[in-house]
Amino acid sequence: MQFKTAMDTDVPEIGLGTHRLYGKECKQIVREALDIGYRHVDTAQIYKNEKEVGDAIYSSSVDREEIFLTTKIWHTNLDHDDVLQSVEESLKLLRVPYVDLLLIHWPNKQFSLQQTLEAMLALRDQGKALNIGVSNFPLSLTQEVIEDLRIPIFTNQVEFHPFLEQFNLLDYSYDKEFLITAYSPLAQGKVNENQVLRKIGAEYGKSPSQIALRWLIEQENVIAIPKASSKEHLAENIDIYDFELSDEHFEQIDSLDKSMRIVNPSFAPHWD
Repeated sequence: MQFKTAMDTDVPEIGLGTHRLYGKECKQIVREALDIGYRHVDTAQIYKNEKEVGDAIYSSSVDREEIFLTTKIWHTNLDHDDVLQSVEESLKLLRVPYVDLLLIHWPNKQFSLQQTLEAMLALRDQGKALNIGVSNFPLSLTQEVIEDLRIPIFTNQVEFHPFLEQFNLLDYSYDKEFLITAYSPLAQGKVNENQVLRKIGAEYGKSPSQIALRWLIEQENVIAIPKASSKEHLAENIDIYDFELSDEHFEQIDSLDKSMRIVNPSFAPHWD
């Protein structure tokens, strides 16, 4: 496993996304991921699986300090006091004294962004969240956090895959030194249907999913959190360190249509 660094903190480039993993399956997948070398796990309050993620970490042979653990505050819990209370509940479910990264899951204009972030900073000061950041924030809102409110962030977690670009946000991350975390990096399985990715994969003896993940992490400041629901796919998603994409292949992926946004709920912000 290789790492990217922000705020003097190393985070594994490939983590495990746990959206839509529930109950025994979730606990089993997280345990198997840790067993085969994953050290980065992503969950959220709305996933309703923090308990299972916590149980898997608690019962594994991997020390808590070796795992980079992220959870996210749901967009209805962004009032200052709700942030504090809901994160305490998350920590209890996760069976940990702290998370490595705490994110606002989606922006919500009904709540003061400054007050939300002040509550998160208080949790950071208390050692309950070692780093803070945002998720699903368009460039304009990211700029508001960093430039207007003057609060540095560790990452902005956004949908990012070969069919949806985040290049403006990525350029901004270089200037302000934060990471971009790519969720749904395999476009919820759609990368496997793409003939360009299939053809490139054949040249390296890799799957389209492995090509997509390689394309993401070869970009400076990008990490990815693919979901997997089998041991085979868990192993496949981290088996991407024995090759590098050629410039030609990288540009072919860059040239794919980038207008496929898969995650776009009714409460989503206006995308830049």
